[in-house]
Amino acid sequence: MNDGVDVQNNSSGREPVFNIPGVILAVMAICGSVFVLETYILNEDQGSVFLWNFAFVPARFSQYGGFYSPAAWLTTVTYSLMHGSIAHIALNMIWLAAFGSPLAARIGPLRTTLFWIVASIAAVMTHFVVYPDSMTPLVGASGVVSGMMGAAARFGFRRSPLRNSAAFVGDILPIGVALRMRSVLVFLGVWFVTNIVTGLLSVGVDSSATIAWEAHIGGFFIGFFGISLFDRRNDSRIDPQLLV
Repeated sequence: MNDGVDVQNNSSGREPVFNIPGVILAVMAICGSVFVLETYILNEDQGSVFLWNFAFVPARFSQYGGFYSPAAWLTTVTYSLMHGSIAHIALNMIWLAAFGSPLAARIGPLRTTLFWIVASIAAVMTHFVVYPDSMTPLVGASGVVSGMMGAAARFGFRRSPLRNSAAFVGDILPIGVALRMRSVLVFLGVWFVTNIVTGLLSVGVDSSATIAWEAHIGGFFIGFFGISLFDRRNDSRIDPQLLV
């Protein structure tokens, strides 16, 4: 029967090496373009101006009236598209592809964009609460990627077994159920310990821009507790027994 042939082809076909939704590729392209602009096109003075105008600077809000400035609020998102070194952007893009791809395949490009904006703001505002008067620019997609990791945990890391599909599948797990899964608990333990140790050791990107572990925590929490606000509720049709 045709159905039997289709199933056989899906199960025997190789998975694509790269299966990244367009919205994630677009974000990666923007991040790469911004990095090239900052690193190889702008001179030192222009780069400093660019960093000040588009990175998140907590003191801009606490000391310079940023809460009433649309331009200042813009930086709560634009900072997430900036990076301080090749290693920094490479690591973030790898994690973005790994966790952003199944999330974007699940919720679609519009919801992914909204998720990015909300997680970005949540991440920097968590950092702001801890360091409200800091003049140090904050850059990087780590807070948003952490939000995607938090969302992944609520799906129990369950992904579609179908070829050409990277999507998370199944219903969003209740918090209590997710926190009883061994894979989720191990992931959360490693993730939180890594971020806390990073914060205690004050690991930064470079001397002019830093990535704060507090922002990672803020992004993660918005993804873990808020993913249901972004989910497409009719997209959990695949039989849970097929999940891998």
